[in-house]
Amino acid sequence: MRIVITGSSGLLGRHVAAAAVAAGHDVLGIDSVPPPAGSGWRHVTADLTDLGIAMQLVRDADAVFHIAAIPRPTGRAAAEVFQTNMALAYNVIEASALSGVTRFVYASSFSIFGYPFFTNWPKQLYLPIDDNHPAGPQDAYGLSKWLGEEMVQAAVARGAFTAVSLRMPWVQTPEGFAGQIGPRRASGDAGRDLWSYIDARDAADAFLLALQAPVEGHARVMISAADSYMDEPTAELAERAFPDVTRNPMPGFASTFDLDNARRTLGYEPRHSWRDYPTS
Repeated sequence: MRIVITGSSGLLGRHVAAAAVAAGHDVLGIDSVPPPAGSGWRHVTADLTDLGIAMQLVRDADAVFHIAAIPRPTGRAAAEVFQTNMALAYNVIEASALSGVTRFVYASSFSIFGYPFFTNWPKQLYLPIDDNHPAGPQDAYGLSKWLGEEMVQAAVARGAFTAVSLRMPWVQTPEGFAGQIGPRRASGDAGRDLWSYIDARDAADAFLLALQAPVEGHARVMISAADSYMDEPTAELAERAFPDVTRNPMPGFASTFDLDNARRTLGYEPRHSWRDYPTS
């Protein structure tokens, strides 16, 4: 299958592109910067905030994985984050719709629920979070991801393609985990992201599952690791952080996200845990 992957040089994008190539697909990666040497897929360096360029590059694709985005609302002006992410999403979705793409997979985020970049703690109704929980973004990044899902929905409603939006927490790799998660644990702010993460390899698997899943319309699916990134039982963490929130069973170090919808819809089952990462 011919797959266009936007954002293919980033942390998530290059894992998804590599997995797609390994699965035998014809991959065109598009990013504002080149991929690592020896990436194994065709690449075009391009600015997809230009609709004409997006149209030209997507026109021969069977499927599109849209990953390109400014990945957080920090270090850049909020207006730039929002404008860039919205332009990217609109142009890639519109180009895909006009080009006859049959399956669109969108890299969404758990930030649509308000985490972790909130100003006021999100109104949490229950834990673990499932895909029926109301969205509640507060920042430019989370809002851009939520509106991206809505743009996908609008395209699906007019019969453009079938689609899957993958809602992901913090993407991690064995190489980067200690350097990123260690400071977060020590800061006392770990609850801001619900102690959640996903291994990049599991995220890549989910994109390939989303490519083939028997989805009609638009499926919005939460994916994550099966566990939290903490050494303390999840129920104890949640009791302290959310004493007034309904808490359903989260045994052991379970994730704060309910993956039942991902299992039913995609056949997704996370295979990787930080607990198995090399220690040196």
